[in-house]
Amino acid sequence: MSVVHAPLRRPGSGSIPAGPTVRAMEIGQHVIAVVLTAIGVSRAVGDGVAAPAAIVSGLAILLWHTAGTILPSRTRSHSLPVWWLLGFAVIWVAAVAVSDEFVWLAFLLWLLAGHLLPLRWGLVFSAAILVVVVVAPILHRGTTSYADVFGPLIGGIFAFGISRGYLQLLHDAAERERLVTSLKSAQQEMAELQDELLLAQRHSGAVAERTRISRDIHDTIAQALSSIRLLTHAGGNRTTDPESSRTFAQVEALAGDSLADVRRIVEALAPAELEDAALAAALRRMLDRTTDEAGLHVELHVDDTLPLLRTEVEVALLRTAQSALSNVRLHAGASRVVVTLIDDGDSVRLDISDDGTGFDVVAWEQDADAGSSSYGLRFMRARLRELGGGLDVESTPGEGTAVSAHLPIHIEGSR
Repeated sequence: MSVVHAPLRRPGSGSIPAGPTVRAMEIGQHVIAVVLTAIGVSRAVGDGVAAPAAIVSGLAILLWHTAGTILPSRTRSHSLPVWWLLGFAVIWVAAVAVSDEFVWLAFLLWLLAGHLLPLRWGLVFSAAILVVVVVAPILHRGTTSYADVFGPLIGGIFAFGISRGYLQLLHDAAERERLVTSLKSAQQEMAELQDELLLAQRHSGAVAERTRISRDIHDTIAQALSSIRLLTHAGGNRTTDPESSRTFAQVEALAGDSLADVRRIVEALAPAELEDAALAAALRRMLDRTTDEAGLHVELHVDDTLPLLRTEVEVALLRTAQSALSNVRLHAGASRVVVTLIDDGDSVRLDISDDGTGFDVVAWEQDADAGSSSYGLRFMRARLRELGGGLDVESTPGEGTAVSAHLPIHIEGSR
């Protein structure tokens, strides 16, 4: 870890992109420091500066530069690299006071300024370094030249520009990595939701089939056994023959026992969760997961009259609920969420409301027209419109948000 990583650890900058890029920048930074320091020391000695003074100045620069490799790894302070750079500049100025040949290290300072400082302060710092570079030959030799002025100026602009551009490339790489990670996570969550919905639908189909069988058994075999029992009881009451009475009694008892067995079978085939539809079950599990992960108080209300929905309708509503709940968790700051699934005649409506911070809907609609709206809401609306539905958003800053998705129950073209 070195000062190369410092700007990439700032809040909102994303993760540090792994790979040889940053490592190559670290090595390049060390190579530049060693080479420029060696040039400064050798030229200073060649100009008549005492060797011990030149060597001590060079060692001080290299030791301070090495400290920049060690210190950032031992602290998470965001201001430490800035103070390290200022300290580096002070040591460099002291070295320039020994010999103006150390102005060569200004190139490294300009690179670091573009990398570690905000643009405005980086320009101020670079300008101060340029002043030292221009003034140093005058103080040491009593004269200067156009090369001593315009050479460092061009070099400083070049170094600072390269550093800023490279830093932006690193930030873009970190942002791309964050977006790819987020996309993979969303795809995985979508796949899990799809599997969960299919599982719920299979469960619902199994429940419906068991219900049909139990109803058929009740309406046929159970009713027939009940009729047999009644007829044998009546026949036994009308006959005076002891043998016939005994036979009727045995048939009546057998019919009664069989009817009891059939009723137990019918009761076992009719599960308690019969009224729980596939979509409602998937929404319930999603809300339970939201409660476990975010601590939100959630409520789910489902109309009893809601008909069996097509798969594409259930998938669209489930994904809309997922996106809306994700927005609530990330942006709303809410403590309570209410989800309602409503039978609205020829359509089904999914309402999701929260008590969060809310937002300006008018401004959001204007941003949507300009193409810069929230992607989550835009994608929800686009998905619902493809199926002939829509998305309504009601919100006021400080008063929560209500999102209403509606879809026709019977989609044109579906079979």
